[in-house]
Amino acid sequence: MIGYLIRRILYAIPILIGVNLLTFLLFFVVNTPDNMARMHLGMKRVNQEAIDKWKAEHGYDKPTLFNPAAEGMEKFTRTIFFEKSVKLFVFDFGPADDGREIGADIKQRMWPSLSIALPALIIGLLVNITAAMLVAFFRATYIDFWGVIVAVAMMSISSLFYIIGGQYLFSKVLRLVPISGYADGLTALKFILLPVLIGLVAGIGSGLRWYRTIFLEEIGKEYVRTARAKGLSELRVLFGHVLRNALVPILTGVVVVIPLLFLGSLLTESFFGIPGLGSYTIDAINSQDFAIVRAMVFLGSVLYIIGLILTDLSYTLVDPRVRLN
Repeated sequence: MIGYLIRRILYAIPILIGVNLLTFLLFFVVNTPDNMARMHLGMKRVNQEAIDKWKAEHGYDKPTLFNPAAEGMEKFTRTIFFEKSVKLFVFDFGPADDGREIGADIKQRMWPSLSIALPALIIGLLVNITAAMLVAFFRATYIDFWGVIVAVAMMSISSLFYIIGGQYLFSKVLRLVPISGYADGLTALKFILLPVLIGLVAGIGSGLRWYRTIFLEEIGKEYVRTARAKGLSELRVLFGHVLRNALVPILTGVVVVIPLLFLGSLLTESFFGIPGLGSYTIDAINSQDFAIVRAMVFLGSVLYIIGLILTDLSYTLVDPRVRLN
């Protein structure tokens, strides 16, 4: 197990290096520091003196890859590549373009994101699997037919409709919950209730179709026919055999998503005024804070790779046929 985990981590290193290099090229070669300065200064005819001053204030005045004016290792460390890109590997995100520490912001904003994403994931998983097993149990009936119709209809509706419609109905008309905002402690419950509900409803369509497909595929296999031939009831076959064997593809989707929960939901947090990492990223894009965008791209890559490793490890817990070689 330990050897397998080490190999998977070693495989992930080249991927992270590639993502880091690609991000560096996009932000410092395609989009040069001079262009960043012009966009931040917001002037069409800004002079070079103002550009140089902005670059010096934000640490973009150093050479890109090699500093011939420095001595020793500082020829490589006193560069934009080292300070803005290499340091990401030790999670030293540095300051944002407005001077705030990105690492401190991430630690503070990850909790509001998790307070919405975790309940939506757990409750949504239970609801989607239960609904999918129901339509699979009544396959080829009107319940199955209309279940698929409703799922496709819900998938076809934009998540913006659920967000705006939910805010209008539950906040403006019924006045059950605040339309936006956030608070600490137990007071946060009234602010996260509607976003969690909307996230649950918006995901039912795709979740039901996905899990229904998994269950129907398992139901058609030989071991299910053998179980029925032994006299087992349909419910026992469904819950005791089909659900257990369907856990491998289910885990593929669930475990990969868990690390990405830290990044929050871009749309939900922005519309509901939740100070999470999703709205943090959107605000950075709107304000053209490239330091934050770079940090979030790298963090997202790290979390996604962690999810893939967790997925591989989780297979051994639900499927004894899988062995770590």
